[in-house]
Amino acid sequence: MSEKLEDYALSKSVQNQDGGVKAGLVGCGSMGQEIAILISKSGIEVTFVELSDYRIANAIRKMEAQIDDAISHWGLTAGDKRAIMSRITGTTNYDDIADCTLVIEAINTKKWVPNQPTRKDVFQKIERVVSDDCLIVSNASTIVISDLAVVLKRPCRAIGVHFISPVLTTKIIEVNRCINTSEEAIKKIQRFTRMLGKDIIKVYGSPGNISTRLIVPMINEACELLMEGVSTVAEIDKTMKVGYGMLRGPFSLADRIGLDKLTKWMEGLYNEYGDVRYKTSPLIRRMVRAGMLGRKSGEGFYYYDNGKKVEKNGSVFQLGHEQKLF
Repeated sequence: MSEKLEDYALSKSVQNQDGGVKAGLVGCGSMGQEIAILISKSGIEVTFVELSDYRIANAIRKMEAQIDDAISHWGLTAGDKRAIMSRITGTTNYDDIADCTLVIEAINTKKWVPNQPTRKDVFQKIERVVSDDCLIVSNASTIVISDLAVVLKRPCRAIGVHFISPVLTTKIIEVNRCINTSEEAIKKIQRFTRMLGKDIIKVYGSPGNISTRLIVPMINEACELLMEGVSTVAEIDKTMKVGYGMLRGPFSLADRIGLDKLTKWMEGLYNEYGDVRYKTSPLIRRMVRAGMLGRKSGEGFYYYDNGKKVEKNGSVFQLGHEQKLF
């Protein structure tokens, strides 16, 4: 997926098009930050809820850094940055999202947990303060939205979305409805998605949507090829990039997603389907334990030096690290 200057430009997206829409966001970690920037860039006010003032300040600092990167690489201006950030507000109080027309749950759990009690609790906290016609949305990628909707008094307003990173430049959003999701809710999410300049991919009640269910087996199989000694990380990636026109090979993609996040996806899908295609590769488990999480840690299947990808040599099980047994 190629990135273009117009993906970052504000000229088409921020001409007071909010149309009475105001968005809330619960959780502003790395994905929440990307979502908040996208919504604000589209001319819509967004209020995010975090656990502490420290987390709020940290999220704002990281969002400003993301926009600074877009300024240096894609031609955004300081004025654009001020406009985007002026529409983003952080709070620790759920009451501050009471006037939102749509609230997105985007919390970052460290591991996949059966029945998702934390997300259910967030759904209930949102419903206590918002109006009856406010949409309640989850960005969780491997959860059936109906599992969360059961705690709502009005489950017809619940819907799942999956923003795919990089959120600003990816052209689609997967929208996952449950059996209770109303047609009115579908129309509202379609309107909101159009305002963000994205196309909808319709999904019906499936954990993992389309993208995650296809990505996970591919990455697992790439790990199998690597452990069997069939080829190297770089050659396997090159095969899928050059041979099949993918933007990234499976290992580059895994590093970009983050191997810890990928492990959560795999655990969720394996728990749901019980299919070995989704069972986390032992190689990925080994790397996560060693802190080799991908781009964000500076090392995964590749090294990353100031954002530049560097190939690794050495044993597949150590991926470049010298192993000392005794």
